[in-house]
Amino acid sequence: MRVIRNFETLEKLILRKRRYNIKLTDRVVKILKDVKEKGDEAIIEYTKRFDKVSLKVNELRISESEISAAFNELDSKIIHSFKLVIDNVTKFYKKEVSSNFKCIRESNGKVLISKYIPLERVGIYVPAGSAPLVSTVYMSAIPAIVAGVKEIVLASPPRKDKTINPFILAVASLLKIKEIYRIGGAQAIAALAYGTKTIKKVDKIIGPGNEFVTEAKRQVFGEVGIDMLAGPSEIAIIASRGSNIDYIVADLEAQLEHHKGLGIVITNSKKIIKELKLKKITGFVLKVKNLEEACFIANKIAPEHLEIFSKTPRKLLKKIKNAGAIFLGENSPVALGDYTAGPSHILPTGGTARFFSSLSTKEFLKEVHIISYTKKALQDEYEVLEKIATLEGMTKHLESVKKRLQG
Repeated sequence: MRVIRNFETLEKLILRKRRYNIKLTDRVVKILKDVKEKGDEAIIEYTKRFDKVSLKVNELRISESEISAAFNELDSKIIHSFKLVIDNVTKFYKKEVSSNFKCIRESNGKVLISKYIPLERVGIYVPAGSAPLVSTVYMSAIPAIVAGVKEIVLASPPRKDKTINPFILAVASLLKIKEIYRIGGAQAIAALAYGTKTIKKVDKIIGPGNEFVTEAKRQVFGEVGIDMLAGPSEIAIIASRGSNIDYIVADLEAQLEHHKGLGIVITNSKKIIKELKLKKITGFVLKVKNLEEACFIANKIAPEHLEIFSKTPRKLLKKIKNAGAIFLGENSPVALGDYTAGPSHILPTGGTARFFSSLSTKEFLKEVHIISYTKKALQDEYEVLEKIATLEGMTKHLESVKKRLQG
């Protein structure tokens, strides 16, 4: 690992990894434009070009018989594992959901209501890879299901034989997701955002992907909602003196399994730094004076995953303000959050944990404000409204209230 002596140097190195790619932006602009104008035809063309798979229009959607067949292929033990982890995640998000409205009533008849309405239709993107990313399916879909979204559509790139991995289909089946398309990349994001003859547009797009997918999500934002712009996965570890070096190395190596993954260790231990220097791991280790400074640096980085290795991690927790997910103690590796613990592993990256949250049911709920006044309530607030409307020169606003009080 590379030893860094100050945060400013570390910050420059991190920013270098997040450089803007104008050529990528231009390529994605064209893909989105083509899909918007040519629909299914463009999707088929780009699937052939990028995935090397030739599809017909009637092959874009996975049939229910294909989903059932995939489910029946799997061993009962893996199905049991899927059910257990789905239960864990569902339990967590059900605890998060409260009443679907909040109400304030005043004695003069004024009533204010915040009502939470689920989105109608959500698209989930599941990347392709050498192994099936089944965790992305349940980590994305369950918060939406618990929030009350009625239509959930899944898109994932096809394999060379035109199929989608049976494990992905099996998890989708357990979650009762029946609308699945064998499309990937920026063209899939375009299809979900704009709609085609085959694919109805969605209200929001959820899920990680490669740089093309992320850039496509950035460009369609406003046409539809998105969860966040997820970049390469990252971990920061605050390690106090005496922390288990084997655990630190194991968690760094686990994170670096992700493409372009970033690993950072923040420590006040010379011994840990010395041992990490001998390890052939890509990443950075930053020496700090004490654990309070370590927390300050962690907040500056605002990492996707933050592990705290110390004898009293809960004390340090009070000082952490910016992180996607925080893992306390040496027996809480990030892998738990990725797969089984319960909270979604869809988390803000690239420092965006300063202002983005981890995926929750709130992502799938719209808050609508309802306002109801009696004439007395209107009269009680007229004087204040008059002063502000007059100050802003909005005479018609004021007149609309006067007419009600004069009648």
